[in-house]
Amino acid sequence: MGTSKIKIRDFLSRLPLFNEIAPEELEKIAESASEIHVPRGEVIFRRGDPCLGFHTVIYGQVKLAFHSVDGNEKVVEIIGPGYSFGEALMFMEKPYIVTAQALADSLLLHVPKKAVFDELERDPKFARKMLAGLSRRLHGLICDVEAYSLSSGTQRVIGYLLKEEAPADGDQITLKVSKTVLASRLNLTPEHFSRILHDLADRQMISVEGRTITILDIEKLRSYEGR
Repeated sequence: MGTSKIKIRDFLSRLPLFNEIAPEELEKIAESASEIHVPRGEVIFRRGDPCLGFHTVIYGQVKLAFHSVDGNEKVVEIIGPGYSFGEALMFMEKPYIVTAQALADSLLLHVPKKAVFDELERDPKFARKMLAGLSRRLHGLICDVEAYSLSSGTQRVIGYLLKEEAPADGDQITLKVSKTVLASRLNLTPEHFSRILHDLADRQMISVEGRTITILDIEKLRSYEGR
């Protein structure tokens, strides 16, 4: 069943890119948006493909990644429901610099750049509101880069666990992606990531069973993260 245009408009209004824009201003953009059903593992676009708009995730997960010259994959970002990707390149009118692949069966919205550009031409205030949304997204990405560059591997893993669920002792966290994908996102090798989990388990801060991580000592984790 398709998503109604009213629901699409309401969904778009909750995106950081559009959350300062009045619903009536999103009407034409919502009308131009198209749904894309993407099965798990399918590539949405590849690095070098032309960017004809931007995507947002209604449900599912999308991995943004590129491959180094030696063939290793680097996961840049994992996009979940309620978030978008491709906006910056759309405005720059440049081809994609990453490859996007569905990590789960996903439903996406694709908003063509013509619809956005037409609205920008019509209303200069629309541009200022969109810039505010893009700036918040950029600030979040810079904070991520800073955290992953300046903190230790153990701090990155603990930070991810604490950020995901704000857990308490006894709470369980189910990793939404494979350990290999998550390790790349945290700028770690899979082996290093596994060693960190094993070390935290040995210190009785967590227990690990497959993708399920149980918090055993939240205060110890927080203290260890701050070292």
